[in-house]
This record gives sequence, structure tokens and C-alpha cells, in this order.
Amino acid sequence: MIAMHWPDAIGLLGVVLILLAYYLLQSGRMRGNALPFQLLNAIGAIFLLVSLLYAFNLSAFLMELAWLLVSIYGIARGRRRKL
Repeated sequence: MIAMHWPDAIGLLGVVLILLAYYLLQSGRMRGNALPFQLLNAIGAIFLLVSLLYAFNLSAFLMELAWLLVSIYGIARGRRRKL
């Protein structure tokens, strides 16, 4: 069994959420502008950012921050279209 610290577990969960969103998109089970897709990406990015605070890597941190910001933009854009 592999001993894992909680930031690593949170980071792995983030990876799973982002990959799940991408799989659902590619398999046609989810639309790219759907709220669940955006939320999976945003939550996954947040989890990865949390894990990166404990094992900091600037390039990975900036990538996940951009991923989160794009997801937030998608959520906001979707909400504006519904209003």
C-alpha cells in the first residue's frame, strides 16, 4: 500500500474530475458548455491548486489557475445566456 498525504489525495481527485469531464465530453455524454462540465473542471482545478500549495510548482500552478478562470468564465457565460 502506498502512503499518501492528504494534499496528494486531493490533487489526485482533482485529476480524476478533470479527466472525467473530458471523457464525458469526448464520449458525447456531456456538452462543453454544460454547467456540470464546467463545474467538474473548476472543482478539479481547485483541488489541484490546493495540492500545489503543499508541493509548489509555478508552471503547474499557473496552468491550473488558468483552467479555473476559464471554467468560471464558462459558468458565468452560461448563466448570462439563461437570463
